[in-house]
Amino acid sequence: MSTSAVEVCPLAQALEFTEDDLIVLLVDGRKVAVPLVWFPRLAKATREQLENYELLGDGEGIHWPEIDEDLCVAGLLRGAR
Repeated sequence: MSTSAVEVCPLAQALEFTEDDLIVLLVDGRKVAVPLVWFPRLAKATREQLENYELLGDGEGIHWPEIDEDLCVAGLLRGAR
């Protein structure tokens, strides 16, 4: 039986948003959804501000320049707020 290794350093390739959630699409095909209320700056941001993000490194982090918020993809997978 073979198993595939979980990516040691998960990388984001894109983001999606619902009214309540941030959804991070990873390069390995997974999707990670977290509540926006975990991150007050994101929860208060407009849709336009949310969609104005930059992927840092190769997708290890996410930065929103207008609201000065940064998130680590590995931290989201750990459930870090």
